[in-house]
Amino acid sequence: MVRIEFVAAPARGRVLRRERRVRLGDVTPSGRARFDALARYLQDIARDDSADSALENPMGWVVRRTAIQVHVWPQFQEALTLDTWCSGIGPRWAERRTSVHGEHGGHVEAVTIWVHVDANTGRPARLVPGFAERYADAAQGRGADAKLIVPAVPDAGATTRPWPLRHADYDVLAHVNNAAYWAALEELLGSQPLLNEGPAFGVVEHRQPVAPGANVELAADAPDERGAFGWWLLDGDEGVAAGWFSRGVVAFSGAEAHNGQR
Repeated sequence: MVRIEFVAAPARGRVLRRERRVRLGDVTPSGRARFDALARYLQDIARDDSADSALENPMGWVVRRTAIQVHVWPQFQEALTLDTWCSGIGPRWAERRTSVHGEHGGHVEAVTIWVHVDANTGRPARLVPGFAERYADAAQGRGADAKLIVPAVPDAGATTRPWPLRHADYDVLAHVNNAAYWAALEELLGSQPLLNEGPAFGVVEHRQPVAPGANVELAADAPDERGAFGWWLLDGDEGVAAGWFSRGVVAFSGAEAHNGQR
């Protein structure tokens, strides 16, 4: 069983720190930072760390899974400090932890599985020489598990709607950008005001690329009594991304998203 863990920052090893501020384009009408903005912060600091490492193929990473635990929502104009480090190492992927703290109490924890890919073929590739030497101290001997744990497609009771992709959703890798997937969750939360209050947990798993022009649909379960629900982006009958959301601070292993156990 894969259990998502938000391990503490290491006492030794590489930790990269960055500062940024929550801007106008990052927030909901209520002023809280959106999930897609948080995802953008995560990928930006990950890119900074990869480039700063001076290792080969710094752009050769794609996200497999991101989990975000919001303890206190960062707010408009709040200054944030982000710390990121490698929290686990696998043969062709690695786990990255990021901790976000704001000047007014904003607090977010995140953990992402990044898969290392060959720059020419785009297929998973072994980690580059020197990776372990650069990051092993921070990882503290932990491995990283890239198995997907959210159901690939919804049950028959899920509601669906079109989710048109924009040209602006694609990035320099010709992929739908990681942050764009989280915008789908924000669309669902927009019609559920009570789910926008207090601590919240979200996870997104990426199953396959989305080709330009694909007819993507957004599917979602109805929230249960705890405000938890699964959601999916579908290309025909195939799931291209799967997510799960819940209010509160959550210990998530994937079992919560199966068989209605939300």
